[in-house]
Amino acid sequence: MPQNRLAEPEDFANSARQRPQRAVLVGVDISTRGPTRRPGAEGARAAALRSAEAARGGLEEESATPGLLTADDVVGEASTALNADASLAEFCELVLSAGATVVAQVLQRKSRPDPATLIGAGKVEEIAGIAAANHADLVLFDHDLTPTQLRNLERQLPCTVLDRTQLILDIFARHARTREGQLQVELAQLEYMLPRLAGKGKAMSQLGGGIGTRGPGETKLETDRRRIQKRLVHLRGELEGVRRIRHQQRQRRESVPVPTVALVGYTNAGKSSLFNRLTGAGVLASSRMFATLDPKLRAIELPSRRRVLLSDTVGFIRNLPHTLVTSFRATLEEVERAEVLLHVRDANSAYGDEQKSQVERVLGELEVLDKPRIEVLNKIDLVPDAEHAGLEGRGAIPVSARTGEGMEALLRAIDEALVADPLIDADLTVAQSDGATLAAIEAGMVILAREFKGELVHLTVRGPASLVGRIRAGNRE
Repeated sequence: MPQNRLAEPEDFANSARQRPQRAVLVGVDISTRGPTRRPGAEGARAAALRSAEAARGGLEEESATPGLLTADDVVGEASTALNADASLAEFCELVLSAGATVVAQVLQRKSRPDPATLIGAGKVEEIAGIAAANHADLVLFDHDLTPTQLRNLERQLPCTVLDRTQLILDIFARHARTREGQLQVELAQLEYMLPRLAGKGKAMSQLGGGIGTRGPGETKLETDRRRIQKRLVHLRGELEGVRRIRHQQRQRRESVPVPTVALVGYTNAGKSSLFNRLTGAGVLASSRMFATLDPKLRAIELPSRRRVLLSDTVGFIRNLPHTLVTSFRATLEEVERAEVLLHVRDANSAYGDEQKSQVERVLGELEVLDKPRIEVLNKIDLVPDAEHAGLEGRGAIPVSARTGEGMEALLRAIDEALVADPLIDADLTVAQSDGATLAAIEAGMVILAREFKGELVHLTVRGPASLVGRIRAGNRE
């Protein structure tokens, strides 16, 4: 098994190479809060989204489709169920990104988690029946499971049990292409696995290095722990080397000051599509979640003729595992170093505000909330024309990466947000024979007026303060 794949459980990785796995999804809503309403057009659009999801195999009424169930004890207003349904629909997209086929969905709402199984003994029996009837290979929980809960569920269910973090780690392992990405995924996998070694039983034998490498019982468990700890130290050392290389590359870039603008946002908000539209880079843009893991940098030219580096980064998601934020620190350094952040949001999502809060939570962990941010509402080509006026009034820039609409306004906004080297208007006088200076002005500034007097050229320009200063200093010499 490749090192950047989850070592546990083995049958999850092996059967995935043979055929799509059949998965039962379990959504868990544990909350004592009252319902929250979503009034007006947004609520109507959310309801329509629900119907569309149901039509293509989402959560339906118990009597409508066999195998797609809601919990008998689900209570509360429709608005509360809407949030739970949206969470389960998003989880379904994650499962599809992992290459599995969803055969049934179960939603359980409880006021408090069951310490032994999270969802309660009765619901476990129900899920066991559903899994057996649908010949399921996996039961996937849209919630993190403690080691005890995972062990108990594996004993009572007839197939492999995985939680939300394990699923996201597996998707990251599938999409990691560079050596750096593979190292970061493996680090996150091992950090997640380490406290869950106890109780894994025979499956843990797949971690061994050969015959006779360990004895039974605690000897095997302690050997596993030592091997993982040793591997973690090695991975952290390699990633520190990556960090040093990135620092050296960044120092070379900063010797010729070029500001960096980073794209951030919820997964599948269209960041890579927008990156391609602005740069013409042709990077992978997929509707699958977490299609982009490795950062990409490209130069773009702004209306002021300034050049900036645009960075495409990994998408964020609800309850993003903390181990991933830590492991991908080297990748996310581009976000930390950027002068301006472009927060790309899906204008067609009925849950845009919730996704925004999740992105800001991760940005808070990275301590970059104080950076200048431009909100970009992407996918406006999917929004009805009647709602466009409402989008423009929300203080964000509406764009469509697919059609190119709004790109000029976005580039102007980036221009205005760059404060490290602000744009200024200036009057310059240059000798007509000074071709190098005139070429630099043409390449790096917007010429507002030009007048020839004898052997001199008088220019009124708008450009970066640093370039204006260098040209004035050169003229004085």
